Amino acid sequence: MIFVDDSKIVEENLEDVSSEVTIVEGEFEDEVIKEQEETFKQMSPIRLIFRRFFRSKLSIVGLILIIVLFLFSFIGPLFSPYGQAEQDLSTVYIETTQAVDVTDKDGNVLYTIYETVTTKRDMNILADPSGKHWLGTDAQSYDVLTRLMYGGRISLTIGFVVVILETIIGVLLGGLAGYFGGWVDGLIMRIVDIFNCIPTLPILLIASMVIDAWKLTDSVKIYFIMIIITIFSWSGTARLVRGQILYLREQEYITATEVMGLPTWRRIFKHLIPNVMPQLIVSMTLGLGSVILYESTLSYLGLGVSGDTASWGTMISTCKERLMLMYHVNVWLPAGLMIVLAVLGFNFIGDGLRDAMDPKAKK
Repeated sequence: MIFVDDSKIVEENLEDVSSEVTIVEGEFEDEVIKEQEETFKQMSPIRLIFRRFFRSKLSIVGLILIIVLFLFSFIGPLFSPYGQAEQDLSTVYIETTQAVDVTDKDGNVLYTIYETVTTKRDMNILADPSGKHWLGTDAQSYDVLTRLMYGGRISLTIGFVVVILETIIGVLLGGLAGYFGGWVDGLIMRIVDIFNCIPTLPILLIASMVIDAWKLTDSVKIYFIMIIITIFSWSGTARLVRGQILYLREQEYITATEVMGLPTWRRIFKHLIPNVMPQLIVSMTLGLGSVILYESTLSYLGLGVSGDTASWGTMISTCKERLMLMYHVNVWLPAGLMIVLAVLGFNFIGDGLRDAMDPKAKK
C-alpha cells in the first residue's frame, strides 16, 4: 500500500498560490508607482509646489493662522462699535459726606460742619472683561479688543512693506554683484559685510531715539521705522541673490542668451531673477516674523508708534508696571499671543514653501 501525505500537497498548493498573489501584488504596486511618476511628470511646476505645500499639516495651520489674523485686523474693526482712539468714558458721580472741624485761634474745636463732596470717577478705566468690552479696557479707557485689531494692521503692514523693500534692494544689488563680478562684486559685497557687522538692534534703538526726539506724529514715525528696519535688513537678501546668480550665470541657457545678443538687463531680470524667486519667496516669508518682532521690540521700549496709534508692541509695553503685570493680564497678554501666532504662522508657511520648492524632493 502507498500512503500519500495530503498535508504536504496542501502546503505546496498554498505556497504556489501565495507566490502568485505576491507576484500580482508586486506588479500592481509597480503599475501604481509608474502611474504616480507619470502624473508627477505631467504636472506643472506650480501645481506640483502647491501639491507638496498642502500635504504638510503645519503649512496648512500656518496659512489658516495668517488668514485669520488678516481678517481679524483689517475686517474686524468694521464690526467694532469703538474706534482706535475712541474712549468709553462712562462716568459716575459719587457723593460722600465729609466732616470739617471749625477751630479757634488756639486750635480748640468750636463746632463741626458736615459737607457733601461729589467726586467724578471713570468706570471704564482698566475695566474687567464683560459683555460690553470682551477683553476689558486699558488705562486710557480704550477697548482692548478694538485696539488689538488696529494694532494688527500696524504690525502686519510694517512687516510686509519692510520685507518687500528689502527684497527689492537685495535683488538689485545682489543681482549686479553676482552677474558682473569683478570690482562691482567686490564693492557691493564689502558694503554687505559692513552692514552684517553692525549690531542691528542697538542701531535700531539709537535711530528710533533720534526720531523720537524729532517729535513726529505717529503716522510719519511709522514710515521712518519702516525705512530704518529696511536699511539694516537688506544685506542678507543681497548675499542670497548673489550666490544664486553666481551659480546660474554659468549655465548653458545663459550662454545661449549671450550668443543671441540679448541685453544685460533682460538676461538678469528675465532669465536669472525668476530662477532665484523660489529661494526669495522662502526668505521673505521667514523674514516677516523677524520684522514683526523688531517692530514689537521698538514699540515695547517706547521707541515705536505711541499715543493714539496702537500696535501690538505698544500694548505689551503696559506690562512694565508690576500692578498691570499681575492684576490686568487682559490688557497685555492678548497682544503677546497675537505676535506669537503671527511669527509661528509665517515660519510654518516658510518651512512649507522651502520643502515644496526643493528640487530634490521626490514626493
